[in-house]
Amino acid sequence: MSWRESYKMNERTKFVVRFEEGEKMKHLCDEFGISRQTGYKFVKRYRDEGLDGLKDKRRDPFRKAHLTNPHIEELILSLKKEKLHWGAAKIREIFIRRYSDIRPPAKSTFHAIFVRNDLVKRRKRRGHGFKAKGTWLSKPKNPNDLWCADFKGEFLLLGKRPRRYCYPLTINDSVSRYLLSCEALEDVKARGVFPVFERVFEEHGLPLAIRTDNGCPFSSPLGLFGLSRLSVWWLRLGIKIEKIRPGHPEENGRLERVHRTIKMETTKPAGNNFLQQQEKFDNFIEEYNKERPHEALGMKTPSEVYKSSEREYKGLREVEYPFHEKEKRINDCGQLSFAINKKVFISRVLAGQPVGLTEVDDGIWKVSFMDYDIGYFDEESLKFTPLENAIFGENAR
Repeated sequence: MSWRESYKMNERTKFVVRFEEGEKMKHLCDEFGISRQTGYKFVKRYRDEGLDGLKDKRRDPFRKAHLTNPHIEELILSLKKEKLHWGAAKIREIFIRRYSDIRPPAKSTFHAIFVRNDLVKRRKRRGHGFKAKGTWLSKPKNPNDLWCADFKGEFLLLGKRPRRYCYPLTINDSVSRYLLSCEALEDVKARGVFPVFERVFEEHGLPLAIRTDNGCPFSSPLGLFGLSRLSVWWLRLGIKIEKIRPGHPEENGRLERVHRTIKMETTKPAGNNFLQQQEKFDNFIEEYNKERPHEALGMKTPSEVYKSSEREYKGLREVEYPFHEKEKRINDCGQLSFAINKKVFISRVLAGQPVGLTEVDDGIWKVSFMDYDIGYFDEESLKFTPLENAIFGENAR
């Protein structure tokens, strides 16, 4: 297996931890699909710098393509401060006349710069319905306040060649330690993860929040605000999203501790196929939840503390935008059709989702998803400019 970009920090951490626990370098390098030179490099960096040593060394380009040149942004802000009551369209026109030798950004970029610098008076919104505000790390007090989810780390099944990898998806309740699921999957793709969560939701109801790492399918490095289709589904269900910091698996420590126990008791030896391995997982869940006392629970078992959520899973409810001027639905390509032959690309992770549109300036439209204002576009360039941290806001770290 080669390093996967979306969760390589977790992979590197697992690699060095297993080496420090005594596993052989050659075996680990064969399993993770890397050279021994690379393996020893990460072990050395881990010993010298701790978890920070496993991070990629910075190779930032001189200029990031999606950011406005700081000098141009300074000119734009100076014009806005001269004419505080003028909108982006008028400021852009003055910019073109005054700085004819500089290519001007789109109107939506002008507006986004004004918003970012608190130079736009935002309309007060009248919100209706639930608001799934994402937070980073909460302190749960009751069962179903917070669930934790992660992949335990792949391992080889013992069947005949070609031998196959198993990717166990685990979900537990943070307060009661109740293990909600340990599912043997063929990969980490969303198509296999959706049915697992749907089954758990149907059986136990909905949590207030779910905490995961930043790997697939929980996050998408190319998605809007790092969202994936899975996390968008959770938002639609009214579930808050928590993300641990990259390279800090200890922030999901309770689940990591379960992973070590699962590894010892169900993978040595592993099953010959997925059915055998799932039987091992099911037997472990039964014993872990109902028979195994837990010190943190006063020697009670997780099943003696856990109770299902009162928030029943009833599928997705419709999202309506009664106080917006237009309502559009994002197509499978991630675009909304604003008018005839006018399409605006928003994000593929919102495919199939309804969004609300409000004209905030001459030809400039604000795009909202549920209770979140996610960005702007203008009718001239049809370029969408997202707002920074619109979903997670000031809770992003």
